[in-house]
Amino acid sequence: MIYLVIFLFGLPSLMLSIDFLQYLITGRRLFHRFIIRLLEIVGMLGFPVFYLWMFDDKLNNCCSESATFSPGHKLTIYVIFAICNIAYFYSSFKKEITGPIIEVLINSLLLLGFLFNFFVGIQVGFYSLFGNLPVALLFIFRIADNHKKIIAISELEQPGSNNNFVRIGWGILKSNLFIKLPILLILCLPFLIIISSLLLLFGQKPDSLIRAFTDTYKHGFSQLDYLCDNVECGGHFLCSVAANGHKDIVHPIRYGERKANKIICNRQLLIANAFEELLQQKLPRIHKFIRYHYNKVGNIIHRHYRIFNNKFIADFIYILMKPLEILFLLILYTFDQKPENRISMQYLNKLDRQAIRQLKYDRDRSNVKAIITLSI
Repeated sequence: MIYLVIFLFGLPSLMLSIDFLQYLITGRRLFHRFIIRLLEIVGMLGFPVFYLWMFDDKLNNCCSESATFSPGHKLTIYVIFAICNIAYFYSSFKKEITGPIIEVLINSLLLLGFLFNFFVGIQVGFYSLFGNLPVALLFIFRIADNHKKIIAISELEQPGSNNNFVRIGWGILKSNLFIKLPILLILCLPFLIIISSLLLLFGQKPDSLIRAFTDTYKHGFSQLDYLCDNVECGGHFLCSVAANGHKDIVHPIRYGERKANKIICNRQLLIANAFEELLQQKLPRIHKFIRYHYNKVGNIIHRHYRIFNNKFIADFIYILMKPLEILFLLILYTFDQKPENRISMQYLNKLDRQAIRQLKYDRDRSNVKAIITLSI
């Protein structure tokens, strides 16, 4: 499956890269118009939609794939993506140069799309080689093609007008690329301000474009990674959260180790884990079913860790879990020969477990020798 995904993503990227090199050397595109149109659809629409659908998580999450863009500010990203794509396909399908004001607007949006795609590539990381590279090349193709058409028209005729805006527009469009691109870049700012102002009506904020990148975990521009520093992934379930409450209520008894991380253990947590171990040994299928659904509880806790990390919340969960603790203990004492041994062994590291097993083995061996001696 992974090879199929790499092929489907990598082939268009490779084709567009070869096409781009051909264009730099000869000034002509390599592929037929139909192939180019297909690559445009795949690159401009297929790649972004597929990534957002398959890889972009809906929520910030410390313990799994996290949202590429901040969930509360994604609308801004989607609107800019849509506007830049509309500008691209309008420019691609139009057969002749339109008025200078429209052309300046379209070229500004094309440059905005290129820069936006560049920052998205940094945010995405490795996947940008497959998705963002072809999009960047397509924007470059479109900007260069528009510039060539405008220069060709200006050489055949000298568009004139008494309107100052029209004259300024033609002056920008006909200028050298090294002058034209910085001016278009400056003109992108009013568009962004207008877009941000309109999006305020839909609950976005003036800085949503920036926060869409920064209010995330584990991505290029993420600024919230520090919130994951004290999150123990895969370990924040109800009993382990409850063990972090006030000492006088939850009664911690020792430290334990889980996935190489030190955790606080109280008797409730040890009993719950001992019960799960017994269930896994005696009824593995039922254990697998329960564990699958219980992991969903853990995912909820991960997403709202700042709430569950409160000691008063932990106290409440400890009290709430008390009836289950008693039930687990009754089951252990009913179906396990040495329930307290099992309970005491929970959350010990491998060395301690091996040492206890060796001590038990030596003790049992000594008892056997003593019995044999007495029988003789």
